Amino acid sequence: MCGEEAERFHSRRSLLRGATTAAVAVGAAVALPGLADAAPAAQAETQGHGYGHGHGRVPVEKISIQLYSLRTALQADLPGTLSALADIGYRKVELAGTYGRTAQEFRGLLDKNHIKATSTHVGIDGDLDKTIADAKVLGNTRANVPFAAFDTIDGWKQFAGRLDTAARKFRRAGIPLGYHNHAHEFAAIDGVRPYDVLTRGTNPRYVHLEIDLFWAVEGGVDPISLYRQHFPRVVQYHVKDRTADGKMVDPGKGVIDFPRIFGRTRPNLHEYIVEHDNPTDPLSTAQTGFTYLRNVRF
Repeated sequence: MCGEEAERFHSRRSLLRGATTAAVAVGAAVALPGLADAAPAAQAETQGHGYGHGHGRVPVEKISIQLYSLRTALQADLPGTLSALADIGYRKVELAGTYGRTAQEFRGLLDKNHIKATSTHVGIDGDLDKTIADAKVLGNTRANVPFAAFDTIDGWKQFAGRLDTAARKFRRAGIPLGYHNHAHEFAAIDGVRPYDVLTRGTNPRYVHLEIDLFWAVEGGVDPISLYRQHFPRVVQYHVKDRTADGKMVDPGKGVIDFPRIFGRTRPNLHEYIVEHDNPTDPLSTAQTGFTYLRNVRF
């Protein structure tokens, strides 16, 4: 091992060791890659295809993390942070930019750590051809518009039209495009909810939905009802938690009843994506979120 490689190795081990220590300190059991029993996960895939009850778990291949949660760590040490995520056990991530690297350079770092960027957050008002080309290089199999806000229902209607048009172009490239919610889409404007305008103004065949569970609850919406209302469009969850007074916390550290939500909305869910918008310790959040999703039962 050369000096530079040794330095990177020790750097990522230090990052991971800090995250693991922090996770244990808050009561999270550390699940190291390769030690978890794969059989129950496979069994869960063959059970409970309805909204039924029974017992289930999140398959490890469906666990991901939104890299926006780790932006400070990625800016400080991109290779080391990706390596630490791999050591925690992540095999999938959702992108929010490439931190000054080209798509090809970032893909190289992902490949080195055996991580797939299956999903990405993108804008649709720029050069769509380049956005799609980069998504292909990065290996994205799904994309989502992360945010939109308008003061009028007409503004939302126009955006829905643009989203639908962009989604058809993405689909032709083999990358389905969806929308990720916050809370304001559920606040009515002149008696109409923007989320309803958005979903009615886009074709379900082309525009899927990524439900952010924290923001849905913050917006006064029951995620289970939202999922069922739009089944089978909902294919991804952002898994982040909140305290009773609305503070964002790591998954499993708040009051959102994830087992109830997961147990009643299992069909069609492709990814459970850990996220925290402003974590105190990003790698601790990554470890806590991964451990929670590996161990939660529903």
